[in-house]
Amino acid sequence: MNAPWAGHWHGFGPWAGPREEFAKEHLRRPSTDPTQHREFLTNTMTPTQLGASLLRVQQASAERTWTDVDAALDWFATTWKSNPPGGDVLTLEDRLAYSRDSLLRGSDICAGYYTPGFTFVSYSIVCCPNPVFFPDVSCPRPPR
Repeated sequence: MNAPWAGHWHGFGPWAGPREEFAKEHLRRPSTDPTQHREFLTNTMTPTQLGASLLRVQQASAERTWTDVDAALDWFATTWKSNPPGGDVLTLEDRLAYSRDSLLRGSDICAGYYTPGFTFVSYSIVCCPNPVFFPDVSCPRPPR
């Protein structure tokens, strides 16, 4: 059996814009090409692999770095309420319950949905460290 995950969390986003822009996956992936990698690092769209957010050091902030899961989920809820989804989605309460369990197990979470005005919104909470998928990526902003 694996040891329980131990670490902290970073919040990234929200990004809001047209779905067509979000679909440009080359902007959402790290690259070995220097120009494309710079574009990835400065882009605020949620990466295709959430843990790659940890490479975006300039986007990590002390205000969105948490050692308490409730504080991370409060940010998620505030961001959700500031950018409410349109259509048929899980309730915020259900999403928070599911997300709490995921975060405590060391699994990143993200939200991606359309608002009633058809703007696509995406944001995430990333576990740090990410020893499974990004073992060589150091923390972009250690908790105080």
